[in-house]
Amino acid sequence: MKLYDAVWAPSPRRVRLYLAEKGIEIERVMVDLRSDEQLGDAYLRVNPRGAVPALELDSGEVICESSAICRYFEALHPPSPLFGETALDIARIESWTRRIEQEGYAAVVYVLRNQRDAFRDRGVAGKWPVVPQIPELAERGAILWGAFTAALDKHLAGRAWIATDAYSFADISALITLDFAKAAKLVVPAGQANLLRWYEAAAARPSSAA
Repeated sequence: MKLYDAVWAPSPRRVRLYLAEKGIEIERVMVDLRSDEQLGDAYLRVNPRGAVPALELDSGEVICESSAICRYFEALHPPSPLFGETALDIARIESWTRRIEQEGYAAVVYVLRNQRDAFRDRGVAGKWPVVPQIPELAERGAILWGAFTAALDKHLAGRAWIATDAYSFADISALITLDFAKAAKLVVPAGQANLLRWYEAAAARPSSAA
C-alpha cells in the first residue's frame, strides 16, 4: 500500500503524526499542492475529489479522509490510547475529535476560504465551480475561533491532555488545527494559559515533526 501525502496541508499531517506515534512505516508518494498536482489527471485517477491524503491499498481500493485512514491502521495494529482502549475512552476521544473538527478546524476554513486571495474565484473547469467568497463568513470564523479556544482552555484546566489521561487522536487533531490556524492569522490569546501549556507539550512530542 502507499500513502499520497503533501508536505504542508493539515489533513496529511494528521495522518503522519498518527503513524509516527504508532511507529508505522509506509511508502509515501508526495503530491505537490503548490503546483496543483492534486488536480492533474494522474492524481484524480487515485482520488477524483483531488484531495489529500489518500491511502491506496494493494487491492487498488483507495481510502480517503485522514481520520478514516488512521482508523484503518488502528484496526490493523494493536489498540492504543490514541483511539482509546475502553468503551468510555473511545467515546471521549471521538467526541472531542468531532468537536475540534466542527468548531476549531471549521472556523479556520471559514476564514481562509473567505479571506485569502489564493481562494478567490478558485474553480476547476469541468471538475467544480467557482465558489464566491463571503466576507461575513470570515468574520464568523474569527468569532467561532475565539469561542473554541476559550472553551478548550477552560476544559484543559488541571488536565494534561484533551480527551483522556493519555495523549490521543483528539490531541493530534487539536495540534494540527492550532498550527493550521496560523495561516489564517488566528492565534491563541496570551491569557489562555491552559491551552498554551497544552500546546507546548503537544508540540514538543517527537511525532509533531512528522
